[in-house]
Amino acid sequence: MASQTISNKEIWQITYPIIFGNLAQTIIVFVNTVFLGHVGNAELGAAMMAGLYYLVFTTITQGFAVGVQIMVARRLGEGNLRRIGPVFEHGLMFTLFFGLFLLGVMAFFTEPFFSKIIHSPAIYASALEFMGFRQWGILFVSVNYLFRSLYIGLSNTKIITLTTLMMAVVNIFFDYSLIFGHFGLPEIGVAGAGLSSVMAEVTATMVFFIYTFVKLPCKQYDLFRFKSFDIRLLGSVLRISVPTMLQRLISFGTWFLFFAMIEHLGEEAMAISGIVRSVYMLCTISVFAYCATANTLTSRLIGAGKSDEVRRTLRRIVRMSLLTLLPILLVFAIFPRQIASFYTDDIQLAAQSVPALYTIYVGAIIMTAAMVYFEFVSGTGKTLMALFMETGVLVFYILYIYMATEKLHLPIRWVWCSEWVYSVLILIASLLFMRIYPWEKRQ
Repeated sequence: MASQTISNKEIWQITYPIIFGNLAQTIIVFVNTVFLGHVGNAELGAAMMAGLYYLVFTTITQGFAVGVQIMVARRLGEGNLRRIGPVFEHGLMFTLFFGLFLLGVMAFFTEPFFSKIIHSPAIYASALEFMGFRQWGILFVSVNYLFRSLYIGLSNTKIITLTTLMMAVVNIFFDYSLIFGHFGLPEIGVAGAGLSSVMAEVTATMVFFIYTFVKLPCKQYDLFRFKSFDIRLLGSVLRISVPTMLQRLISFGTWFLFFAMIEHLGEEAMAISGIVRSVYMLCTISVFAYCATANTLTSRLIGAGKSDEVRRTLRRIVRMSLLTLLPILLVFAIFPRQIASFYTDDIQLAAQSVPALYTIYVGAIIMTAAMVYFEFVSGTGKTLMALFMETGVLVFYILYIYMATEKLHLPIRWVWCSEWVYSVLILIASLLFMRIYPWEKRQ
């Protein structure tokens, strides 16, 4: 760590592997969307709805992993390296049991839940096909998030790049093979997209375990010793993690509700939103990577007693995030119809997607600063405050979506302006927290 402030090079060294890590789930969504978009609008809409439903569950486990990340970064900043391993071990035990619980929830409640939410019979049937395989991935993606948090907390993130590349290769190969029936494999359509995604996540879990045992100085961190179960240590992790888990549940549950309301507008609106969602995720890969960097550096600086450096570091992260994002948006803005055509053979559908694409390009710019400062709030350890902040913002977000879809029946581009509403409000709330709340003290 630099003596006076975090350098751009240090920020980038932490961030660029996280960009590849974030690319993992985005690639899965992108590949599924591209291939299924050429099968049919119902299959495209089903994969989007079911994928978002699955994402709600994965982000709960990701919220727990963020708590582990904060504690690992704090112990690193303090120089208390031998406490890092026990934090991860207790996190791993909790993750495995919690993953099994979430799998049970999906296995028993997905069908009745979809029957209440999804109106289109074609989308409903395809969504259940997709989830039949996809739900099994929760066990592996939960462990993957935990490993990612360990390495992000240690600012040792190169392994994330390797796991992402492995996931991408496996997912693309089996998506193509199982959706369309190539290379001697059965043609199982939308179910093949779910199965290939699980296989990609299993691959990442295997790579994480092998790399950790071979490359990480486990003895230095007292990792994988499993000396004893410490209920107080797990309680400390949960005190930070539970608010973040609830925050992610509320946040992504609301996003699922957003698409459920769009589904009421018809299969065409769903197909357009499926394209827009995938492009939006591609645009914001770097944004969320810089957010993770802001989170871990905030925690690390506070742990090292350098709270006065946090503001300067956050400003640097925002500038670098914008410099990374803008060239991507420029290319996407010049060729919006061509971008949409990757997802569908329907020329009219691609053209109708363009106004909504421009809406989310603007939204991505606003989100850059908003999410960096919001992750700073979690990085201070005040995760309960972050939960309250986001819950309040989401009330206005849901109200806007409800008025746009259920009451005013606005064109889809105006429905997507809800992302502007969310980003502006969360940015204001985060800046007020920084200015008013006494966040500088160590926990």
